[in-house]
Amino acid sequence: MINSADIKEHLEVLGSDGGHVGRVDHVLGDQIELAKLDIAGGFKHHLIPVSWVQRVDDKHVHLSITKDEAKQRWTEKQ
Repeated sequence: MINSADIKEHLEVLGSDGGHVGRVDHVLGDQIELAKLDIAGGFKHHLIPVSWVQRVDDKHVHLSITKDEAKQRWTEKQ
């Protein structure tokens, strides 16, 4: 089980394929809000569930799904 307190601002979020998904802006409950100022996100805030996180290290949040899967399934913040 991932402790959402381990998910820090500015960590790079990577898909299981090593692809860049975005950067952490902050954690909102069971969702990670990705930074708006990231070209991978089209300069919009996106939300991904903490449940997608496989592990966290000192520089990266590693997801259990690929970059493309994450981008297909993330939600845009309204």
